[in-house]
Amino acid sequence: MNKTIDDLANRWLKRKPDGLSALENRVLQSTIERTTITRDTNKAVAFHQTFGDRLADTIARIGGSWSFIVGFLVFLFLWTTGNVWLLSRDAFDPYPFIFLNLVLSMVAALQAPVIMMAQNRQTERDRIDAAHDYEVNLKAEIEIMALHEKLDELRHSQIIGMRDEIARLAEVIKRIDERLSQQSAS
Repeated sequence: MNKTIDDLANRWLKRKPDGLSALENRVLQSTIERTTITRDTNKAVAFHQTFGDRLADTIARIGGSWSFIVGFLVFLFLWTTGNVWLLSRDAFDPYPFIFLNLVLSMVAALQAPVIMMAQNRQTERDRIDAAHDYEVNLKAEIEIMALHEKLDELRHSQIIGMRDEIARLAEVIKRIDERLSQQSAS
């Protein structure tokens, strides 16, 4: 059967072909060509990442981990105890740890925007994944509808075949009945 995008759009999406998005056109075309539309979206995203994107993702991944938190707590503990212990002598950053506060403020000032950049990129990845999921789901839906259509056609042809067979058998039974009637009459 020769199908076109126009036919499929009208039949399965109940829309005019000019109202279809590029994604829907791509899905219908892949249905006609019987090709898959799945792809690895991670590879597509990774291909377009810059060095800064990868660096920000790495910093966000490290900065949002338990190992970073535990390591930073150990650093804070060592810093404060070292400076309190050295307080009687020549302390590097005596209480109230002004230099430590400066370092913490700088880390927070740099880490927050980097994490926000990573979150923005993750949101974009999620959008790409959602669009791909929609595309795959639409293709699956169309394929299921096509299977239903084929099964309905098959069932219809079987019913017609059974009807014809019943009519033929009824004719045979009628002939047998006529022969039996003739034999019993003679």
